[in-house]
Amino acid sequence: MHKIRDILRLQAAHGLTGRQMAQSLGFSHSTVLSVLHRAEALGLRWPLPEEVDDAVLEARLYPPNPGRSLRRPEPAWEEIHRELRRKGVTLRLLWQEYRHEHPEGGYQYSRFCERYRRWAQKLDVVLRQPHRAGEKMFVDFAGQTIPIVDRMTGQTREASIFVAALGASNFTSLEGTLAQDLPSWIGAHCRAFEFFGGAAQLVVCDCLKSGVVVPCRYEPGLQRTYEDLIRHYGAVILPTRPHAPRDKAKIEAGVLVAQRWILARLRHETFFSLDALNARIAELVEELNRRTMRLYQASRRELFERLDQPALQPLPTEPFVYGEWKVARVNIDYHMELHGHYYSTPFTLVHETVDVRFTATTVEIFHRGQRVAAHRRSDVRGGHTTIAAHMPA
Repeated sequence: MHKIRDILRLQAAHGLTGRQMAQSLGFSHSTVLSVLHRAEALGLRWPLPEEVDDAVLEARLYPPNPGRSLRRPEPAWEEIHRELRRKGVTLRLLWQEYRHEHPEGGYQYSRFCERYRRWAQKLDVVLRQPHRAGEKMFVDFAGQTIPIVDRMTGQTREASIFVAALGASNFTSLEGTLAQDLPSWIGAHCRAFEFFGGAAQLVVCDCLKSGVVVPCRYEPGLQRTYEDLIRHYGAVILPTRPHAPRDKAKIEAGVLVAQRWILARLRHETFFSLDALNARIAELVEELNRRTMRLYQASRRELFERLDQPALQPLPTEPFVYGEWKVARVNIDYHMELHGHYYSTPFTLVHETVDVRFTATTVEIFHRGQRVAAHRRSDVRGGHTTIAAHMPA
């Protein structure tokens, strides 16, 4: 409509010919003449009255054709979308039912499918996630692995790549691990916190078994060692919903950038140890973080130093001590078993269920949240560690 207004303006103000206006506005000569004839028949002159906006101008110049057929009956798209979730229900079946109700004026199958897909596209609307400085750290393992070759045997072992990224600055950390088990998951987090020099308020993770034992949309079951780690750094775990990658779009993009700008550059290099791989990754990560991003016109490191770094929580003074948890039952001799060794508990807990946290050197036993026993860990299978105070009189 703004170009149609230009046609009326150019004719009234400059007296251009139809061909001159067509060449200036990018219209065909016939289109310009059609607009001028329609405006003259309706008595429209430039300048147009204020009440004639684009909608009114279009309605007057191009009124609906009264000879066109009546509007076709519109299907109930909400009900059709709901019915498609049923097993065995197809769009063709729903179209046949629709045509049975409207045999004369209903849509044909191709038009029916086109209008349904156009309607359904508006359902998949996403929320843009704002990221405050120092608020979130996103973590995940990349899908791509890197082989590490044993010099002696020539056998290869695939190294997984742990990726961590801060929300506000996109500052990224990468590290290779030999597995995706709980010790590797915990150790990679500790080194990521050290790399950033602080801890974010929230740690957003995927439903990896090392972090989330029971994936659930509403009440996910978290790995207790992972909870201990995040609590040690003063943060909170925020697991994403199962099968909802948009909840962690920041790390999805970070993994993609890491695969394209770092891992792809390592495809022709051979590594004989995990330390050599991580040393090479550290060089490329430093280059990535110093590279200027076109959207922000600043590097990840510049944004990190300006946004995230001042807002991160300070690291704890004591390092995190890795410890795993186990649920055990106290035997009739008031001892519970851990890896083939038996540790005593107060005799009043016979047949009770207790929580056991064990590290490389200690074993702690908890009952209903209270620590009831602590032992030095022993590797003697079949042996017993007994505290005299735990024995009955």
